[in-house]
Amino acid sequence: MKAFEYVSPSSAEVAVKALDGVDAAPLSGGTDLISRMKDLVTSPKRVVYLKDISAIAGVSGDAASGLTIGAETTLAALLSSKVVKESYPALWQAASEVGTPQIKNMATVGGNLCQRPRCWYYRAGFGLLPTKDGKNMVREGDNRYHAIFHTDGDALFVSPSSLAAPLIALGATATILGPKGERTIPVASLYQIPKKADDRELTIAANEIVTKVTVPAAKGKNASYEARQKAAHDWPLVMASVNLDLDGNTVKSASVIVYGVAPVPYRAEAAEKAITGKAVNAESAAAAGDAAVQGAKPLSDNGYKIPLTKSVVKRALLAAVGNRYWEEG
Repeated sequence: MKAFEYVSPSSAEVAVKALDGVDAAPLSGGTDLISRMKDLVTSPKRVVYLKDISAIAGVSGDAASGLTIGAETTLAALLSSKVVKESYPALWQAASEVGTPQIKNMATVGGNLCQRPRCWYYRAGFGLLPTKDGKNMVREGDNRYHAIFHTDGDALFVSPSSLAAPLIALGATATILGPKGERTIPVASLYQIPKKADDRELTIAANEIVTKVTVPAAKGKNASYEARQKAAHDWPLVMASVNLDLDGNTVKSASVIVYGVAPVPYRAEAAEKAITGKAVNAESAAAAGDAAVQGAKPLSDNGYKIPLTKSVVKRALLAAVGNRYWEEG
């Protein structure tokens, strides 16, 4: 990697000042940034270390009032929270599937939300909208791990944050600190689909950082379910996170967010409508899974994500109400 200046600020405000006005990058656990720097995909002149800022780490709150999760909270610390495991299982399950124990001890919530795409064309230095000889390299090449929604444009990577899906399903917001002060936005608004080569997929500016995530009071039932290529350390191929507001056994409203299928965390509105007004059972969950793929336009090598999406949505809905039939016997 190229030489860089290293800054270890004592507060989030000092970190923002260090990021402002120069080619700088924030560093948390380093599980994403360091590999990009080694591959010369990212070569900042200054690296600003955030992980020692204790004021933006830790989990506080409860199921009745909601949670505040500092952006520098490690995934290991998140998983050790009893309230997360018991009342926000969608988030706990998604975090538990990330990486190895070593990675969980280094990776942070903010780093997971703000990591860059794992698309191998981007990681090879061709950018978010890779083209060669006027043709989209993803569309023309190996696209087995790429998007099946929003595929009419040139942004065909999939949003890499596996924590974004459950946090969006749970209605979480992110607090962002920049030179002009704080602002709070829905976690879903952290992401956008780039249209031009110099666009980013993240809406936060280079001189801004996420300081915390706020999750509303727990109500109803929530769960996540993922499908992956191998049981060992790997990223999900597709994952669904759901949050159900119930009236008895009937779904009053639903949130269904799918990871691994689009350049942004994908809200499966058709699946939400399909399950609303019904009790969650094998039949209704399967119907919602079928609805989840309405409008999908897979690429040449990733059509397998259609049945996977149906399956993970179905199983996430059933898991939310305690039906894990696949674990029986």
